[in-house]
Parts: sequence; structure tokens; C-alpha cells
Amino acid sequence: MAASELYTKFARVWIPDPEEVWKSAELLKDYKPGDKVLLLHLEEGKDLEYRLDPKTKELPHLRNPDILVGENDLTALSYLHEPAVLHNLRVRFIDSKLIYTYCGIVLVAINPYEQLPIYGEDIINAYSGQNMGDMDPHIFAVAEEAYKQMARDERNQSIIVSGESGAGKTVSAKYAMRYFATVSGSASEANVEEKVLASNPIMESIGNAKTTRNDNSSRFGKYIEIGFDKRYRIIGANMRTYLLEKSRVVFQAEEERNYHIFYQLCASANLPEFKMLRLGNANNFHYTKQGGSPVIEGVDDTKEMAHTRQACTLLGISESYQMGIFRILAGILHLGNVAFTSRDSDSCTIPPKHEPLSIFCDLMGVDYEEMCHWLCHRKLATTTETYIKPISKLQATNARDALAKHIYAKLFNWIVDHVNQALHSAVKQHSFIGVLDIYGFETFEINSFEQFCINYANEKLQQQFNMHVFKLEQEEYMKEQIPWTLIDFYDNQPCINLIESKLGILDLLDEECKMPKGTDDTWAQKLYNTHLNKCALFEKPRLSNKAFIIQHFADKVEYQCEGFLEKNKDTVFEEQIKVLKSSKFKMLPELFQDDEKAISPTSATSSGRTPLTRTPAKLTKGRPGQTAKEHKKTVGHQFRNSLHLLMETLNATTPHYVRCIKPNDFKFPFTWTYQEFFSRYRVLMKQKDVLSDRKQTCKNVLEKLIADKDKYQFGKTKIFFRAGQVAYLEKLRADKLRAACIRIQKTIRGWLLRKKYLRMRKAAIIVQRYVRGYQARCYAKFLRRTKAATIIQKYWRMYIVRRRYKIKRMATIVLQSYLRGYLARNRYHKMLREHKAVIIQKWVRGWLARTYYRRSMHAIIYLQCCFRRMMAKRELKKLKIEARSVERYKKLHIGMENKIMQLQRKVDEQNKDYKCLMEKLTNLEGIYTSETEKLRSDLERLQLSEEEAKIATGRVLSLQEEIAKLRKDLEQTQSEKKSIEERADRYKQETEQLVSNLKEENTLLKQEKEALNHLIVEQAKEMTETMEKKLVEETKQLELDLNDERLRYQNLLNEFSRLEERYDDLKEEMTLMVNVPKPGHKRTDSTHSSNESEYTFSSEIAETEDMPLRTEEPSEKKVPLDMSLFLKLQKRVTELEQEKQVMQDELDRKEEQVLRSKAKEEERPQIRGAELEYESLKRQELESENKKLKNELNELRKALSEKSAPEVTAPGAPAYRVLMEQLTSVSEELDVRKEEVLILRSQLVSQKEAIQPKNTMTDSTILLEDVQKMKDKGEIAQAYIGLKETNRSPAMDCHELNEDGELWLVYEGLKQANRLLESQLQSQKRSHENEAEALRGEIQSLKEENNRQQQLLAQNLQLPPEARIEASLQHEITRLTNENLDLMEQLEKQDKTVRKLKKQLKVFAKKIGELEVGQMENISPGQIIDEPIRPVNIPRKEKDFQGMLEYKKEDEQKLVKNLILELKPRGVAVNLIPGLPAYILFMCVRHADYLNDDQKVRSLLTSTINSIKKVLKKRGDDFETVSFWLSNTCRFLHCLKQYSGEEGFMKHNTSRQNEHCLTNFDLAEYRQVLSDLAIQIYQQLVRVLENILQPMIVSGMLEHETIQGVSGVKPTGLRKRTSSIADEGTYTLDSILRQLNSFHSVMCQHGMDPELIKQVVKQMFYIVGAITLNNLLLRKDMCSWSKGMQIRYNVSQLEEWLRDKNLMNSGAKETLEPLIQAAQLLQVKKKTDDDAEAICSMCSALTTAQIVKVLNLYTPVNEFEERVSVSFIRTIQMRLRDRKDSPQLLMDAKHIFPVTFPFNPSSLALETIQIPASLGLGFISRV
Repeated sequence: MAASELYTKFARVWIPDPEEVWKSAELLKDYKPGDKVLLLHLEEGKDLEYRLDPKTKELPHLRNPDILVGENDLTALSYLHEPAVLHNLRVRFIDSKLIYTYCGIVLVAINPYEQLPIYGEDIINAYSGQNMGDMDPHIFAVAEEAYKQMARDERNQSIIVSGESGAGKTVSAKYAMRYFATVSGSASEANVEEKVLASNPIMESIGNAKTTRNDNSSRFGKYIEIGFDKRYRIIGANMRTYLLEKSRVVFQAEEERNYHIFYQLCASANLPEFKMLRLGNANNFHYTKQGGSPVIEGVDDTKEMAHTRQACTLLGISESYQMGIFRILAGILHLGNVAFTSRDSDSCTIPPKHEPLSIFCDLMGVDYEEMCHWLCHRKLATTTETYIKPISKLQATNARDALAKHIYAKLFNWIVDHVNQALHSAVKQHSFIGVLDIYGFETFEINSFEQFCINYANEKLQQQFNMHVFKLEQEEYMKEQIPWTLIDFYDNQPCINLIESKLGILDLLDEECKMPKGTDDTWAQKLYNTHLNKCALFEKPRLSNKAFIIQHFADKVEYQCEGFLEKNKDTVFEEQIKVLKSSKFKMLPELFQDDEKAISPTSATSSGRTPLTRTPAKLTKGRPGQTAKEHKKTVGHQFRNSLHLLMETLNATTPHYVRCIKPNDFKFPFTWTYQEFFSRYRVLMKQKDVLSDRKQTCKNVLEKLIADKDKYQFGKTKIFFRAGQVAYLEKLRADKLRAACIRIQKTIRGWLLRKKYLRMRKAAIIVQRYVRGYQARCYAKFLRRTKAATIIQKYWRMYIVRRRYKIKRMATIVLQSYLRGYLARNRYHKMLREHKAVIIQKWVRGWLARTYYRRSMHAIIYLQCCFRRMMAKRELKKLKIEARSVERYKKLHIGMENKIMQLQRKVDEQNKDYKCLMEKLTNLEGIYTSETEKLRSDLERLQLSEEEAKIATGRVLSLQEEIAKLRKDLEQTQSEKKSIEERADRYKQETEQLVSNLKEENTLLKQEKEALNHLIVEQAKEMTETMEKKLVEETKQLELDLNDERLRYQNLLNEFSRLEERYDDLKEEMTLMVNVPKPGHKRTDSTHSSNESEYTFSSEIAETEDMPLRTEEPSEKKVPLDMSLFLKLQKRVTELEQEKQVMQDELDRKEEQVLRSKAKEEERPQIRGAELEYESLKRQELESENKKLKNELNELRKALSEKSAPEVTAPGAPAYRVLMEQLTSVSEELDVRKEEVLILRSQLVSQKEAIQPKNTMTDSTILLEDVQKMKDKGEIAQAYIGLKETNRSPAMDCHELNEDGELWLVYEGLKQANRLLESQLQSQKRSHENEAEALRGEIQSLKEENNRQQQLLAQNLQLPPEARIEASLQHEITRLTNENLDLMEQLEKQDKTVRKLKKQLKVFAKKIGELEVGQMENISPGQIIDEPIRPVNIPRKEKDFQGMLEYKKEDEQKLVKNLILELKPRGVAVNLIPGLPAYILFMCVRHADYLNDDQKVRSLLTSTINSIKKVLKKRGDDFETVSFWLSNTCRFLHCLKQYSGEEGFMKHNTSRQNEHCLTNFDLAEYRQVLSDLAIQIYQQLVRVLENILQPMIVSGMLEHETIQGVSGVKPTGLRKRTSSIADEGTYTLDSILRQLNSFHSVMCQHGMDPELIKQVVKQMFYIVGAITLNNLLLRKDMCSWSKGMQIRYNVSQLEEWLRDKNLMNSGAKETLEPLIQAAQLLQVKKKTDDDAEAICSMCSALTTAQIVKVLNLYTPVNEFEERVSVSFIRTIQMRLRDRKDSPQLLMDAKHIFPVTFPFNPSSLALETIQIPASLGLGFISRV
């Protein structure tokens, strides 16, 4: 296409920019060939004339359309050039927060420098099984691709993770390994995948360190091979290591650290087990403090140490070996603190008793003196003699460091060997996937041998990548003859040749190492002579003769030659190694074993790998004195060989590439390292700004130089600047340098004039000195005078002020005294007035109170008088009426004569009294006369006193005057009183006004109160509503908790079933391994294995039952018994006696009730018979209990008598186990028997109610009484049925039947039979009464026996232990034996009575039958033909069927085989009644229950459960089979509930169904087992559904265009290049609907419960919604408006399917809500704040992470669509920040809702079920 067609108006292009690297612009005018200038419009609004290069005339790069911006694969871009690639990566990383992008077959990973939530197991499950191009780019997609190609192509794979240091290679490799461990699992239970992942923290601790570029930089390379078996499960792993950076052990650059393990040890030094290491802070050791940065921000070394130790334990490194490793590491730290002192220039010494060396020797277990000697000396061997030569301090220090590095390297290899041993598998490896995590390209300020090797390895890897990606692709194009344009890429083979070819850098280095006097300088000169000016990639620095520069593929690197030879030789003094080999510490010599003796999984002989840091010494057949070091390989040679081996391995595998890069997060085009910035702009700093911390120095300076902090950002190792800032700094630097030049000129010129100035200044200073001296003396004189005048002024001013103060003070005191007196007098008068007013008020208030009191009393008295008068009138009226009545007179005259006689006597007595009174009166008259005389004398005295009174009259007058005065005072007081009253009136008025005001306020308050009451009522309503809402919420929460608990339980069942299957598989494998096949073929029954399952219920019971038999096998030697065992026995016997006593007391109470009911026997004979029946049952229970006790004590005695070993009576011994098992069984048996007694009682009562008297030809009352007297329940039922059948009259005309007197004959016969039965039952009744009396006597004897036994027990306690046990057991056995014999006699008597009664009943039944036959013979044949009597007998026989099926014990396996194992749901089962196998099995259980055969019930249920499990294990992937047995298991469970006899399950039963309930056994435990089995089957059904639906969901719900023409088309790039999965056809939505119809029809056909079908459908829809949403969240190409419309249409079709099946209330629609909201989110507007609010309210079922992810992935596919802005996404995040939801991005597609099985009773009658012949169950008979 011509340029004129592309470069038209409005076309967008990229133009280079010196600040922003690339800028986007738009053409304002069409381009025409020959134009030299392009008119452009920049994005910031400016116009620009862009001049084309006149030589090349290259046009600027065209910009891709917006539809392709942010594409997953860079190869999908229309224009693939530098600005397009950078812009696409920037959009994905900064705008969409996506760190992964494809570039063809390469995954580009940008390090986000934070933990992202995209590596969980949900993400792993989402990528598992997917094609690499179907999902968004991810490291998991690459790992899945490698895993899939390994399985498909059967070729080994490799994942090569490359990138610069700090780009995230190690993390990417770890995530790839984690993916393999999670997806594939392990082939054994050894958790190999966990061990593979556990190797990471170990290797990171010993091989990673902090550098200036990365806090966790790998300082070694590793290639991990993860091995797989034929089923592609992890079986083991193997690790190769490359070039450990040993120099870091002894030296760290600034801001760097040693290996992590050293700092972890120092941080954990306070642990008790580390006290012996004598460690401390990392700053205390020379090997850990050189970098000056011992702590990494955000990293806790103590916790990391715990993780490291935990990983070591998981990999099988014992605690002793771990402590050995830590001892060696601690010894290295102490060795670094060893100091040397120079003796002279050629020798040195170590201070005596040097503590660091002493600690080192103690930890290493070596001799102090010997190690001290060889650290300061070395041995020189010649051909004839051996010399010991002292070494200088520098040489000793280097030797110490070399020893430390050597020890650490050996320890590193030892740990790697043990890790490989732990990961090694004995199973043959079928294939492997290798993960290469090797150091990235490095360039530092000082680059040495390590950086040279690292960059050499990266050159090799880059060449391998070039060969695979470019050359191989181009050769493929040429072979296919496809036209292509040669891609000019950088070929780094010349650089590799420079390093590794003959006479290359490594070759010259090895040659120089062999020279006796070779040095780094001579090697450098050889390099210059060989390669300088001959190789374009080799350069020499201008200012150095000890360095060289290599042009690598990534950058030019300058290497310092110093140390190259020493590091390449890797020499250590042999004498020091020998000292270490002689260590008493066993682990240390292991590190220095020769290669042929060491067991190393990483050795070259075992796996073809050469450890890089090892220096093996291989002796050749030469001179005896020849040393090993002459033949050892150099480090460079080893590294080159191992690198070639690695390349061979990679070339033999299919490689997968992950390219890790470090981002420029804030689009800053310029970056500087801190050291580069410091060196460049040091001139802009002041001396005080320069700190030891370069990073902090740069921060401080930049804050001063650039005020806007947004113009720069600080990274970990670099500073990022925005556009223009570097130019500004350069301007400041130039200005600073220019100012410095000017300052130099100024200083020189100033120096020339300074001497002249100094001479003039010296003369001036002399003159000034004399002048200043004179001035100083004058000034001193002035100061003295001024001081004297000041003192005089001070004292005079003080005198004046003091005098004025005293005058004012006196005047103030006088005024205060007069004022205080005046105030005191006023206060006194006021108090006096108040006192008088109080007195007046007191008297007035008293007078008012008394007045009120008198009025009240007067009124009360008046009322009382009125009331009493009224009452008196009433009483008088009554008396008058009584007086008038005749009866009153009669009453009064009664006894009148007597009263008159009494009155006469009283009159006589009064006369006597009168005489006495007269005598007393005469005496009193005498006394009166004497008194009169006395009074006369007194009168005279009074007359004298009258005169005296007249004298006193004068005095009275004076008193009257005083009274007048008092009256005046009174009048005055009254006037005051009037004023007071007036004031009182005013006060009263004011009070009334106040009261009125208060009333008004009260009214207002009442109104407020009413308002408040109304408000309270409203609030109460609101609170009620709130409480109701809370109650609803709490109810929902409780339901959720219940579902969660149910889910946990069902997950445990799922895990249990998985483990059970695993156990069965292991058992089969063990059987195959143990049982060697023999010649011939042996056929076994197909049902035989069903009874050999390890997980059976019968086996557990059998073990319990057989335990006593097995415990009798030990030898017969006796041992002393345990006293605790005897006490337990004694306690258990006491408890049994107490229980027995309780039962006896209960029996006594029942007998008393029987005696009390004898008086009412005629009225209630039925109850008495029931009680007697109950008593007989109780007696039988006691008999059976005594038998069990006897048997158990016999077993106990046998077990205790066998004293073969002291352990017999110990816990866990046979006797002890027998004892505990028997005690447990006894207690359980007692509980069961008690429950059975209660059940029997209820059954007797129900039978009593069932046997109601009927108005037939017999006497119902007598018949019922006779029937109740029968002892056996079966006899009662049989007799009742017989009588009922006898009395039953067929449906015919009674008149015709009675024509010949037949009815009367039948009646007479029945009456005779009933009389005979009545007589027999009466005799039986009498016998029962006798038996009751006997029982009472027996109970009394039992009580006496119990007391006697207690006495014997008390006596036995005083005996020795052994005799005590023997005696107590002997007494107990004797007692129980006697009781057993008595009970046996009674049982025989009862059996005889029962047999006798049965014979009589048979005779009577026979007679009745003969009577019926005789009557039938009298009927004529014509009558037989005409009468419809004979056909009635056929349904009567059907009514005899009780809904039970009988089979023989030996036919159980055949039953299980035909009904379960070989039953095909698609064959015979199609035409069966739904749930027929369940009904058949239940009817078999009913018959076993009817027979009271617990073994048969247990065996049948156990075989059924195990057979169902076996069928599901064999055909568990068939939906119809699983659905069929889920339906039948639920039906079987419902039958067990429906016919259990529990009231809760019998509500919907018919009376006939209630008769079919189980009578003898409670199968509640088996119901729980069946429920668990149903849960397991349901979970298996869900897994089958998921496996069938999963391939259809993504294609049908997302990829297929249900609405044609809506979705757009986008370029797909090369993502689907691998064809990992074969084409299985395209699924549509119709495919999903057809499959759903198939599932639904199968479940309905099998008769599955409707509620269970709803739960299955809900689970299916959840799977569809979860998988669809998860794929939507991981596929950028699916997040568009048109795809949202497709999804909503598909969901509507699913909802329509639910409506058609009447399943809308199943909850399935709600499971699709997240998917519906995600589709709506793709279609709504996403611009304004209102849109954000609408999205937040709409997407309630989506989490915040999912909403943000959809918005980030939203991609326009049409012109009318627009991208979602970053600001809008941030608005959404701000609005949703308070939402508390899960941070998980994907839905759990494996989640299974907890299932419930609501009780669903069947209306089908058991007696109507017919067994088809096709089942092959002819051996079963109906009962």
C-alpha cells in the first residue's frame, strides 16, 4: 500500500521526542510524495512542523487504532514497532493493571513490586485445561501449556525465565512450580508437591541475598526438573545449581547484605536451642555488617527462620542435622571475626586465647592450637622437602576468607544433595518439566568474575532464544517456500566466541592460572594483546590498565581484572581442610568427602551435572608426590562445561519463554542510579548534605533543588525523572561550574591585592588601637559617674514613695473600719426584723392550723352524730316491729316465771344492801357535822384575807395601766397584721397567677407528653420493624451457618469417601504386589468382593464379637492382677446391682398396681391382662439379663485367670480389653433392653386397642378377656386373627344363607368353641395369679440375696487383693448360676404351657374348619354356581400378604448381585417402578425385623451399602447409574423413616402402612449411614454433571454467537498456535439446553424426589454461571458491549427452560445473578458519577475486585464504544471501599451447595408391589 494512502489527514503517528521518548500526533494534511514537512497536531494541543530526514526520508511510525490498544498479544497489533509495543505494554500495566502480555510464544511479565491477588487456587483451576490463547496472559497459562504438551507430545519441556536482576524471575519460577504441584498432584501419599515447594524457602535462605537492585536476588542459578510418571503425576524433582557467589560470604558492597540465612540466625539468637551458637546482632560480625544494611524493610528474619526450619523438617532434614547446619554457619560468622596482628612484613599471629577463634573451634570440634597455627602458616612441598612458611597478615586474611567461602560452598552443596535426596523418587520417571531460574544480566559500579560468568550465561541463553525464536522460524518459512522478509536481529555468537573460543577470555584465564607467576595484570595484558583492536566487542578503558569492556547483547560492561585469577583458581590451603576433616563434629567431615565416596544426587556420575563450586581432586598415575590441585579444574572451566550441559538439556526439550522486565511505572523517560546521580551532581551538594547513606543524600538534595515532588520519584535503586527535569539539573550543574570558575579568578586577583591591603591594614590597626584606648578610658569614667548618680536617685525615690504609701495606707484603714461597722449594723437590723417576722408567722400559722382543726373536728363529729342517729332510728324501728309481733311476746314470756323468781331474789339482796347503805349514811352524817365546823373556821380566815385583797386593789390599778399600754401595742400589732394580710392577699393573687401559669405550662407539657408518647409509639413501631428485620437477618444468618455447617460435613464425607477409595486402591495394589500370580486361571464369584470391603459394618461387629475368643489365646502363666482392674470390676458390679434393684422396684410397683386393680377387675379386665403381659415381659428381660451377666462374668474370669505376662492387666492387654468391651456392651445392652421394654409396652397397648369387641355372635367382653390372658404375643395375634376370620361373613344375602338354619348351626359351633377357649383362658388366668405370687416371693428372695451379696462383698474387701477377686467372682458366679437354674425351670414350665395352649388352639381351629366344610357340603351345586362366594376367596388371600419378602441367608449374595451389582439402569431398570430396588430391599429388611433376626438385618444393610459403593466406584462416571442409585438410596432412606414407627414420620401413612412399621429394631444409625451415602452419591452426581457440562459452557455461553452479527471481529495474533486440545466440535447454547433436558428426564424417570431435582438443577446452573463468569473475568476479548448482549440473551434462554420445567422456585435463577450483573455492567454507561452510583447499586452480587476487573478489561469492538477511563474506575473503587466482600476475584466453580433430603413418604402400599421376573429374584417369596 502506498504511503499516500496511509498518511492521510487525521491519521495518527508516533514521533520521537527527547524527553518523552515517543509522542502521539495527528496529521493535519495529506502526505504527498516529495513533501519534506508533515503538519502535525500534538495531543497537548500544539501544532508542529515535523521535518523528514532528507537522507532516509523515513516517515514516522503509524499508530494502531484504538480497538487494538491494550491487546493481549503484541503480534495482534497492526503495526508492530517500538512505540506500538511500549504503548501497548504501558496501557496494560498502568491503565488496566495487567502485568502479563504475550509476544508470540513469549510471555512478557512486568514486575509490579507488590503482591497481586491473581495466584490463588481459583485462578489455577480456571487456567487448568484451557488453551493458552483462550485466557488472558498468565504464568499459569505457560505452565499449563508446558504440562499439556508434555502429556500430548510425550516430550520433555522447559520453562526459561529470563530478565534483568530484580525483574521477578524467581517469583515467576515459584508460581510455575506451584501450578504443577497443584494441578498434577502426587502419585503417592508422600506429598511430593509440598516438598517441591518447600525447597524454595531453603534455597532462598542459603542462596539469595539483598543487592542494590533487588531485596531477594538469587546469587546462584538453578534448574529444577519436576519428574512425572505415566499418568503425569508428580513423583519427584531434581535440582541443578550453578555458580554460587561465594565472595558474598566474605564481602558485601554498600547497601547490600550477605546471604539471608546469616541474618535469620542472628535474629533468632535468643532462642534456647541457639544459645550454644553464641550469636548476637548482625552488626557484631564482620561478614554481615560490611554492607551497612542488615535489615530489609518489611521482612522479619525471625519468621523467615521459622519458615526455613519448617521446610527443612518437611524435606526430611532432622533436627540434629539442622542444628549441625546452624553450627557450621555460626562458625563461619565467628571465623570472620578472627583478627591477625603483624609480627613483621612476612608473618603474623593471632592473639592468645582469641575468643572468635575459640568459639569457631568449639563449634567445629577442632583443636584450637592446630587451627591457629595453620591460619598463620602454610606448607610448601617440593620434590625433596616440605617447608612450613609463615604468611603475612594480608595473606592470612585472604586465607581465612577462602576457608570461609569453601566451607559455605561445601555446606551449600551438601544441602542441595539432601534436598535432592528428599525429592528423589523410586518410581521410574516418564517425563519432566524443567524450570530454569538463573541470574539475570548484571552490571554494577565494580564488576568482577561473578558478573562476568553471569553475563556469559545470559549470552548463551540469549543465543538459545534467538536460535529458537528467529532462526528456526525463518528456516521453517524457507522450507515451506513462503515469501518472507529477513528479520535483522542481533546475533551474539561473536560475543560468545570472544568468551569461550580458543584463546578466548576464559581460555587465557585458565592458561594464566597455570602459570607459576601469573597475575591479574599479566592476564589483562594478554587480553589487550589478543583482542584489542581485533574484536569489535572488546574494548579497553581509557584510564585503566586493569580492566576491559565487553559489548554484551544488553549493554557494555566494564570488568575489573583484580581477583579474577584467585576466584578462578578457588584455592584453599590443604592443611586447614585436613584440620576440619579431623573434626569431632561428625557432620563436618561429611562436607569434605571425596566425590567417589560422597553420595550426591547432583554429581556428574549420577545425573550428568557438574557442581560448579566443587573442586574435585582426581589423582592420576604419576609421581607419588604429585598433588591433587595440579589437576583440578578451574571454576571457569567447570562453569563452561555445566553451561554447555544446560544448553544440551534445553535444546532437547520444548522451551517456553517468560521474559521478566522492570517497569518504568510513572512514565519517567530518564532514570539515574543513586551512585550515578551522586557522582554527576555532587557539585550541587554542600558538605553538610553528604551523608554516608547515598540514597538519603540524593533524597535530601532533590527536595531542595526541585520543589515539585511530582517531577521525580525514588525507586529501590534508581531515581525517575519527568520530562525536562534532567535538563534543568544539567543547567544547574553548568551554572555551578561556571560560578566555580569565576570564583577561582576572583580568588587569584584578590590574592594579588591582599598583601598591599594587609600592610595598610596593619598601620590602620596601630592608629586605631591608641584612639580606641583613649576612648575606652573616657567611657569608663563616664560609666562610674553614671553609676553613682543612679544609686543616689534610687534611695531618694525610695524615701518619697514609701512616705506616700504610709499616708494612703492609714486613710484606707480608717475608711475600712467605718464602712465595716456600718455594714455590720445593717446586717444586725436585718436579722432582727427577720427574727420577729418569723415569730409572727409562727403564731399566725398556728392560729390558722388550730382553726382548721376545730372546723374539721366539728364537721366530723356532726357527721358521726347524724350517722349514729340514723342507725339508732333503724334499730328502734326494728325493736318496735319486734315488740308488736306475737312471736316476740311468746319469746319474752318463755321462762317468765323463772325470771320472776330471780327478780325476787335480787330484790331481797338489794334490801340487804339498802340496810348496809343506811348504816353507812348515818356514819357519814356524823362526819359531815365535824366538817362543817371546820369550814366555819376557814370562813373567818377568808374574811381576813379579803381585807388584804382590798390593799392589793391599788396594785391592780397600776397593772391596768400597763394593760392599756399593752392594748396600744396590740392595736399596733393588729395594724401590722392588716398590712401583713394585705401582703398575704397580694401574695395569694400572685400565687394564683403563678398557678394559672403553671396550669398553662402543664397543659403544654401534656401536649408535649402526648407528642412524645406518639413519637415513642412510632419509635416502638420502628424498633419493632427493625427487630423484625434483624430477626429475619439473624434467621438468614443462622440458615447460612447451618448451610455452612452442612457443607463442611458433606465436604468431610467427600474427603472420607476419597480416602476410602484411596485406601481400597492401595489395598488392591498391595494385594497385587504381595500375591504372586500362579499358573492357571481361577474364577471367583462377582459378588464375592462385595463382602470383603474394609469399610463394612458387619466387620466391626464381628471384631467386637470375636474379641473374647481371641483374648483366650495367651499362655496359662499367672501374673499378679491389677488392683485398679478389680476396683473397676467392683464398681461395674455395683452399678449392675443398682440397676437390677431399680428394675425390681419397678416390678414391685407394677405388682402393687396389679393388686390394686383386682378390685376393678370386672370393670377393667383388659388393663389387668396387659399388666400381666408386661410383667411377664419384664421377667423375661430379667432372665435374659441374668444370662448375659453370667456369660460375661465367665468370660471375665477366664480372661483374668490367664496370667501369662505382667501386661495382661495393663491397659491394652487382652484381659483389659475384654473387660472394657464387656462393660461397654453391658451398658449398651441395658439401654437397648430398656427401650425394647417400652416399645413392647406400647405395642401391647396398641394391640389391646386393636382387639376391640365387636357385636358378633360371641360375647366380646369374655373373648377379649380370654385373649388377653394368653401369654405369648404371637398366640394372641393368631387367636385374634383366627376368630376374626371365623366371625367374618362373606358378602351375601343373609336370608338365603339362613334358610336351612345354617347360620344358627355356625353360631352354636362358635359358641362351643368360645366356651372351651374361655375355660382354658380362665385356668390360664389363675395360673398367672399364682405365678405373680411366686414372682413376689422370688423378688423378696432376690432382695435378701442382694443384701447377702453386699455383706459378702464387704467381707471380701478385707481379704488380700488376689483372694478378694477370686472370692467375689466365685460368689457372683454361684449366685447367678442359681438364679439361672431357677429361671430355666420357670421358662420350661411356661414353654410347656404355651405348647399346650397352641395344641388346644389347633384342635379348636380344626373343629371350626370341619364345621365350615360340613356346612359347605350341605349347599347344593346350583347354589354354588349362582352365589358369588368362591371368587371372593382370591382377594382374601392377597390380603394375607404383609408387604414382606423372605429369602434364605445363603441367597443374600445372589440378592445383592441381581438387584444391585448387575442391574443396568438403561436396561431392565427402565421399565421398573421408580425406586423398586429400594422397596424390595426394605421389604426384605421388614421380614428380618419380623423374625427378630438382628444378624440378618445387619448383614443385609451392610451388603447393600457396600454393593452400592462398589457399583458407583465401577460406573461412577455414568450419569444414569449415579442418578438411579441416588434416587433408590433416597427412597430406601425414606422407607426406613416412613416405617420406623416414629410419630413424626407416620403422619401421612395409611392405617395399613402403619401396620407395616418395624417392630423389633431401631435403624436410626443405619438411616444416618444411608444419609451419608446419599450425600456422597449426590456429590459424585455433581462431579459427573460438571465433567459433562464444562466443555460446553464456555463455547455455548460465551464464544458462540446466538444472536448473529452482533459481535465484532478482532485480530487474534499467534495465541492459538499450539492446538493444545484437539478440536472437539463447537458447542452452542442449544447443546447445553439439550443436555439439561437429558439430565432432567433421566432424574424424573428414576423417580428422584422433586426437591432433590431442584437442588441438582440449582447446582447445574451455579456451575454454568461460575464457569462463564470466571472465563469472562480472564478474557479481555470477551468484555464488550455486544458480548454482554449475547450473555443476557443466553441467560434468558436458561430462565425460559426453568419456566418450562416448573423449576423457577428452585433457586437456580439466583445463582446466575453474578453473571447477569456482569453482562449488565458491560452494557451500561460508564462515564459520569451518576453512572458510577448506578453501577454500585446494580452490581450487588459482584465483588469489588470483579467489578474493577470487568471495567479494566472492557474493550471496545465498535466505533460507538469507548474505553473506561481510569478516573471512572477510581470513582467506583472509592464508592465501594466500604463494601465488605471477599477479595477473591473468581467464583469457586468447584463449590457444591449443601444437600438436604426432605422426608418424602410414599403412597405406594407394600403389599401391592409385584417383582418382575426380569430381575431374577425367583428365590424370594412374598410373606
